[in-house]
Amino acid sequence: MKLKLAKTAVAVLALSVAAGGAWAQDYTFKLHHFLGAKAPAQTEMLEPWAKAVEENSGGKVKIEIYPSMTLGGRPPELINQARDGVVDLIWTVNGYTPGLFPRTEVMELPNVFTNDPVATNLAMYDMYDEYLKDDYAGVEPMFLHVHAGQAIHTVDKEIRKPEDLAGLKMRIPTRTGAWVIEALGASPVSMPVPDLPQALSKKVVDGAFIPWEIIPALKLQDQTQYQIEGADKTRFGTTTFQVSMNKGRWDGLPEDIQKAFRDASGRDWVAQVGKIWRDIDERGIKVATDAGNTHVTLTEEETAAFETALEPVVDRWIEDVSSKGIDGTAMVAKARELIKANADASMSN
Repeated sequence: MKLKLAKTAVAVLALSVAAGGAWAQDYTFKLHHFLGAKAPAQTEMLEPWAKAVEENSGGKVKIEIYPSMTLGGRPPELINQARDGVVDLIWTVNGYTPGLFPRTEVMELPNVFTNDPVATNLAMYDMYDEYLKDDYAGVEPMFLHVHAGQAIHTVDKEIRKPEDLAGLKMRIPTRTGAWVIEALGASPVSMPVPDLPQALSKKVVDGAFIPWEIIPALKLQDQTQYQIEGADKTRFGTTTFQVSMNKGRWDGLPEDIQKAFRDASGRDWVAQVGKIWRDIDERGIKVATDAGNTHVTLTEEETAAFETALEPVVDRWIEDVSSKGIDGTAMVAKARELIKANADASMSN
């Protein structure tokens, strides 16, 4: 009898442990992304965010981060990995799947985004429910953000006016960025950012439209000589990113676990993300100038010439999305209004 009871107790204990393990596993999430483990995007954004979610959950949530596409696939496949439930969470560039997020592209446009990632992140947050939500079928965005904006990197040519780009091959990750390059007389070449160093070294491209922050991670100071931006850090559009969860996984979470994610992903956080990307951008350009590269800041007159050349990009986007039943004119007006309002609010604080 004692032996039978002992065996029963062991079996009950084993079942309890198994049940506890299954319960814990329910709140373990795999977050997949395309940059390296030491990239500031992971160390200064994704890791602090994951830690905040875990703390908010009282230890019930565990987020495992898998950088450099270690779970397989190519960067453009990340969004479908999340939608299909291959992974729980992804951080990705919206523009890696051109046309899939047409509404959110409004934030990428030159002369809509100029130089303020904090205000733009807040504007995107404020616009989400009414204007952007329909872009995100199959996933539940945790947060959306932009980087510090597209600056110009060239292998060996100084750029001072739009005409200087004529005939060059320039890398860009988004279709709005491709339109920017076309408007300036250059040829766009789309590729995920990890492919850029080799493309520059082999002269597959003559340069890239990309922020400063990526310089150290890809050692672009070794592949380029010039880094060019407009007056007052003016950039030529930007790129939108998302951290999103598989929709089915999200819908299956209890309210307290959802709250742990939401509380880590609110307006204060997206504003902080904007500051993070601005800060790492400043550190990136310092790496280039310390290596002897030339940092060109255009005059106000030179900047205005680019703005004039790029206004047709906004018109092109409006026409394109209007054909899909999206009021592009209203979205551009709202984006500009909210970016200005959030910038003004930030300056007054």
